[in-house]
Amino acid sequence: MIHNEKAFLRLPKPKAVVFDWDNTLVDTWPLIHRAIDTTMNRMGRKGWGLEKVRDTVHKSMRESFPEIFGDDWQKAGEIYKSAYRAIHLDVQFLSGALELINRLEELGILQFVVSNKIGATLRKEAAKLGVERKFFAVIGAADSAYDKPSKEPVELALLGSNLDPKQDEIWFIGDTIADVECAKASGLRPIIYGHSGNQISKTIPEKMLEDEAIPVYFDHCELIKLLGL
Repeated sequence: MIHNEKAFLRLPKPKAVVFDWDNTLVDTWPLIHRAIDTTMNRMGRKGWGLEKVRDTVHKSMRESFPEIFGDDWQKAGEIYKSAYRAIHLDVQFLSGALELINRLEELGILQFVVSNKIGATLRKEAAKLGVERKFFAVIGAADSAYDKPSKEPVELALLGSNLDPKQDEIWFIGDTIADVECAKASGLRPIIYGHSGNQISKTIPEKMLEDEAIPVYFDHCELIKLLGL
């Protein structure tokens, strides 16, 4: 399903595409949910449940955990990292994601990943799935001074690519407000990938979708067909 097909049809073909990772290319909500609830329980708090995790998580750990746990955020962070690392290599591609990656590669369109997942963990997942070499750069949390929605991780990713956001059509495909804001801060074109069940992340205000006519889609294979990629 395409949320606003006309917005897509007006788009110039991209010279490059920057992807978010979690729940844009790979299905990690169940894994994040398990790690978050383990952390909450170990910290003496009630687990969030999958729905709250989906509706809330979008910042990096070093930005979100101080808001949640206060002075104990680093302790909670170690619990989360341990819990997530124990299961993270169970990660799988979302439907059509690998096909989209392969098609963009065939067309010579440069691809990047910019994620709020810790960089070392992110790159292990990309390597496990056999796609690390399909991306010009794979940048995660703490690889740059600031994480999404700052533009710094995008600037780091683009280093050496000869791409100029002021001149080149570069898409940023992601699923949360952090991705939209990062794209806008970086001078890239934001495109939203919706969750399963044709649901757009609740972190993204409906008014933003209406006022800014940001393209939204829910199926990677449909995007390939729509744009003739």
